[in-house]
Amino acid sequence: MTWASIDLNADLGEGFGRWRLTEDEQLLSVVTSANVACGFHAGDAATMRRVCAWAAERGVRIGAQVSYRDLAGFGRRSMDVPSDELAAEIAYQIGALEVFARAAGARVAYVKPHGALYNRVVHDGEQAEAVVEGVMLSGERLPLLGLPGSVLHERAEKAGLPVVTEAFADRAYTAAGTLVPRGQEGAVITDPAAVVERSVCMARFGVVTSRCGQPVNVRARSLCLHGDTPGAVDLARRVRAQLESAGVRVEAFV
Repeated sequence: MTWASIDLNADLGEGFGRWRLTEDEQLLSVVTSANVACGFHAGDAATMRRVCAWAAERGVRIGAQVSYRDLAGFGRRSMDVPSDELAAEIAYQIGALEVFARAAGARVAYVKPHGALYNRVVHDGEQAEAVVEGVMLSGERLPLLGLPGSVLHERAEKAGLPVVTEAFADRAYTAAGTLVPRGQEGAVITDPAAVVERSVCMARFGVVTSRCGQPVNVRARSLCLHGDTPGAVDLARRVRAQLESAGVRVEAFV
């Protein structure tokens, strides 16, 4: 399955206090959706407010990037959080970001789990249910961004929530269509030319080559460009330019 258009999203606001990780303002001139850290793996109130204001000025959709409560591990450590507690924490993060989105004249438009939580809810039904419950608890029937075929999407659809399929320009895939864990060699694609080529292939044909050389159907409606990748702004610009040159419309999914 291919799309006449594709959304470009990036993880933004991933700093804390005086520490900055992502080039938020520059990336917001390229992407169409911003996954804003909500304070649990990164981000703080001032950062959320600033990124929401910049996104609203540029017409970029604001998404809540929700995570395990893991500032020290950047949300990349899997945690066994009780379902009711996780649901409450998801709703809490969405609500916090919504305050700043509204102050900027916008709204939170979707939700995307981050890091270990993102990978966990591909297969873990209990944690996926908790994420869905948290979205429902927030009071909005927000779309959930995630991997095609994930348990998260299955549970979200059962609850009546919209789902949006996502692919990763700079992450290696297994033959099963999941992401190669970051701890393994080759998990992150660092060659800019390869990232650009993969992006166009996924957008036009819905296919990416796995680490073992097999084609994988990704069916992506949104393409993630990691904001913490070295040279992220230049790479994002190259990806967008090449997509548009290939006849792919770059526009938000919501």
